[in-house]
Amino acid sequence: MIRFYTLLLVLLFCSCNAKKNNKNEATKPNIVFIFTDDQTYTSVGALGNDEIITPSLDKLVHEGTTFTHAYNMGSWSGAVCAASRAMIISGRFVWRANEFRQKWVAKDTGSFKKSWPKLLGDKGYKTYITGKWHVDAAAGKLFDNAVHIRPGMPRDAWKHSKMVTKFDSLSKVKNAKSETIMPNGYNRPKSVNDTSWSPTDRSKGGFWEGQKHWSEVLKDDAIAFIDKAKDDENPFFMYLAFNAPHDPRQAPKEYLEMYPLKNISVPKSFLPEYPFRNDIGNGDHLRDEALAPFPRTPFAIKTHKQEYYASISHLDAQIGLIIDALKKSGKMDNTYIFLTSDHGLAMGRHGLLGKQSLFDHSIRPPLVIVGPDIPKDKRVNSDVYLQDIMATSLEIAGVEKPNYVEFTSFLDIAKGNTDKSNYEAIYGAYLNVQRMIRKDGFKLLVYPKIDKILLFDLNKDPEEMNNIADNPANKDKVKSLFKDLMQLQKDMEDPLDISNLYNSI
Repeated sequence: MIRFYTLLLVLLFCSCNAKKNNKNEATKPNIVFIFTDDQTYTSVGALGNDEIITPSLDKLVHEGTTFTHAYNMGSWSGAVCAASRAMIISGRFVWRANEFRQKWVAKDTGSFKKSWPKLLGDKGYKTYITGKWHVDAAAGKLFDNAVHIRPGMPRDAWKHSKMVTKFDSLSKVKNAKSETIMPNGYNRPKSVNDTSWSPTDRSKGGFWEGQKHWSEVLKDDAIAFIDKAKDDENPFFMYLAFNAPHDPRQAPKEYLEMYPLKNISVPKSFLPEYPFRNDIGNGDHLRDEALAPFPRTPFAIKTHKQEYYASISHLDAQIGLIIDALKKSGKMDNTYIFLTSDHGLAMGRHGLLGKQSLFDHSIRPPLVIVGPDIPKDKRVNSDVYLQDIMATSLEIAGVEKPNYVEFTSFLDIAKGNTDKSNYEAIYGAYLNVQRMIRKDGFKLLVYPKIDKILLFDLNKDPEEMNNIADNPANKDKVKSLFKDLMQLQKDMEDPLDISNLYNSI
C-alpha cells in the first residue's frame, strides 16, 4: 500500500510539472508580423502626412513605438522586394543573403531550418503565413500553415506580360522605325482624357483575381486563424504579407473617391526626369518606372499618388479588422505586433516612381512595434534595418539568436532602455550601379558607372534635393564617408570595387 501511494504521489508530481511546463510554454508571447509592399515612410497619417487617411495605422502608431528611420539594405535584383524578404527570412545581410538563397533554390532542406519561421517553430510556436511570399524557398516548407500564397505581384492585370517592341518592317533595315507596345496599365496617364486604366475595373484581374480583392482575402485568412488560435495554448507567429500597395494599385471605388486630385500635392523633390536615371538602372524599360510617361507631369504623378493612397487606405481598413479580431480573441495582452514594409517607393520624388534607388523615399518604410511592455505613442530616431524585426522577435520569444543571424534586435531601444543605434552607419546597395552610406546626419551616394558622387546634409535637407559634394569645403567629409563606405563593403562582402573612384577624389 505504501508503494502504491508513493507511486501515486510521483505521478501527481510529474503531472503538475507537465502542466507547469505547458503553462510556461503558453505564456510565450504571440508574434504578429504585418508586412506591406512598396509602402514608403511618409504614407501614414499619424507620421506627418495630412493627405492620407489611415485610421488603423494611426492607432498602431499611438499604441506603440515607431522607428522613424528604418531602412532596407538594398538589392542584387530589380525586384527589390525579393531581396528584402530573403534578408528578413534568412537573417543575413544583403550579399550573404543572396548567396544563401541559392540553397533554397537547390531545395536544400537543411537550409530551410535556418529560417525565421523554423527558428520560432522549433521553440513551440505555431507558424502561419498568408499573402505575398516572393522567397525562393517554398512557404509550405517553412511554415506549419500556408494559405493563399501570392507571387511577387498579380500576373494577369495586363494584356501583355512584358513590353513588346514592334518594328514597322520584318526586314533588318538600318533605319527601320520601332514602336514599344506598353502593357495595359503602363505609360499612363498621358492626359486628363486617358481612360486606358481604372483601378476599380475588376475585369483587369490583378488584385481582383477571384473577384475579391487580395487585401480582403488576406484579412479573412488572418481572422480565421485567430479564431482557431484563441483556444490554443501554444504561442503563434503570424506572417501577414499584403501585396498592396504594390502596383497595379487597385482598390474599391469608395477608396479612390476619398482622394480628389485637387487635394493631392506634387512632391517637393518632383522632377520631370532624374538626370542620372539611365546610369543608375532606372531606364525606360525598368518596370516600375515605365508605369508613368516620360517626362513626368504633375497630373501623372497626382494620379499615381491618388491610386497609391486609395490602395493604402483600403489596406488600412483590413489591418483594422485584423487588430479587432486579435483584441476580441483575448490574446492581445500577450501579443507583439510588428508593422513595416519591404522598402519604400518614390512616387514622383526625384522624377522617379519605383524603389530602385537609394534615396530615403525608396529604402525607408514605416516601422511600428506594439506590445505589452512597449511604450505608447513614442518615436525613436535611432537608425535600424527593417530586417532587425527578425532578431527582435527571437529575443521576444526567448530564442537564442544563431551566429548566422547578422541583423540585431532593437527591443532595448523600443523599450527605452537605450537610444543608441546598433549600427554606426547604414549601408545601401543596388546592383552594381549605386552604393550609399548614411552616417552622422549625412548621406553619401556613389554612382560608379559615371564616377558620380553626391552628398546630402540630411538635417538641413531631408528631401535630398541639394547635392553638396562638389563644394570644396566638404571634400574631407566626402573622403571620410567614402572610406567608411568601402569598409562597410568589405564587411558585407560586397563584390563591387569602387576604390578607383575614391582615389580620384
